[in-house]
Amino acid sequence: MDRDDVTWHGYWPAAPTPFAADGRLDEDAWRALLRLYADQGVHGVLVNGSTGEWFSQTPEERRRVVEIAVDEVAGRFPVVAGITAYTPDEAIGLARHAAGAGADGLLATPPPYVHPGPDEIVEYYARISSATDLPFMVYNWPRGVAVDISAHAGLAERLAALDRVVAIKDSTGDWLRMLGTVEAVSDRVRVFGSFLHRRGLAVLLEIGGDGNIDGGGVGAPFAVPYYEAVAAGDRESARQWADRYTALSSRLINPDYSGVFGSPISQLKAVMRLLGQPGGHVRPPLLPIEDEERLHALDTILTESGIRKALEEQAGGKASA
Repeated sequence: MDRDDVTWHGYWPAAPTPFAADGRLDEDAWRALLRLYADQGVHGVLVNGSTGEWFSQTPEERRRVVEIAVDEVAGRFPVVAGITAYTPDEAIGLARHAAGAGADGLLATPPPYVHPGPDEIVEYYARISSATDLPFMVYNWPRGVAVDISAHAGLAERLAALDRVVAIKDSTGDWLRMLGTVEAVSDRVRVFGSFLHRRGLAVLLEIGGDGNIDGGGVGAPFAVPYYEAVAAGDRESARQWADRYTALSSRLINPDYSGVFGSPISQLKAVMRLLGQPGGHVRPPLLPIEDEERLHALDTILTESGIRKALEEQAGGKASA
């Protein structure tokens, strides 16, 4: 398989998993969030990724999250299931369940905490990506797993050569390393990275790259039309949407993907609550953001960036239609 075996592109939320105040999986909120993504016209969704708090879910909950996503999305856009785990056997079990549930693809980081070397990373991905017939996305997430695939010469190319690998999500905090991934493998596999700014637009138009997988999807009203403008070759419109997205994201997320006002998932769910979106609560070990000063700062950003108004206009347009 290669990049031409999938149509994966554009703006995808890395979906949070909504938990109720008592900690249970909130299935109704999860369905509502997936419907919101569909209304916003996203191009795909990643479930049970880092933003989905896979690390605090039971295996049964992770399977249920995938089952609901496949059922609710109903083929409107790709559903890729995160299967990150500490051992290949655990990841393979999740992969086979996701395939049976009807997911469109799989994604995993290298095993967290283990800090494997390049040969071990290649062998790990060779095993888990070949466990099903689904297309596979490699996830480079050095902030979460302590290894950076893009820092090892030739490693991205070795992973791109694996039979089921069709994409790489490169979330290194080093933008030039991400650019190196694009240059090295975007002719063979799809690359999701950091492209929602003017520098990213230049890369998409001149070198390669396919999309962003963005924690939570709050910026969808700016990011979806950005990628549609890119696809249409409308550079001026794309620049305007990129600037609007940057006005939001640069005030919330640091270059290394940490949150400005707290843990990024806690911050995301606080933002979604302020916007009336069904993000739910975080689970331990994460803590909710409850400090009034930080909540006020977040609320101010949502207003000043224009995202609150854009969401209200989008909701109004859907209602009138």
